[in-house]
Amino acid sequence: MISRKVIIHNPTGLHLRPAGVLCKEAMKFKSSITFSFQGGIANAKSVLSVLGACVKCGDEIELICEGADEAEAMEALAGAIEGGLGE
Repeated sequence: MISRKVIIHNPTGLHLRPAGVLCKEAMKFKSSITFSFQGGIANAKSVLSVLGACVKCGDEIELICEGADEAEAMEALAGAIEGGLGE
């Protein structure tokens, strides 16, 4: 298991479009991918779970990857988040 803290830069936070991009990226990997935010855990492979976390611009989340391809998953997801998730 590896974890890494990242800051959400999207002006509107993780609303539907960037949440979908995050989930699509997470689904490419076999590892379990979650993130913790304000004491809760969200499944990065579930759009509803990501939306339910109510992450806003400037918030810091902790990505958690666990599995065979966890290092690759972490780099891809952290890069996608830091790159603005297509926005």
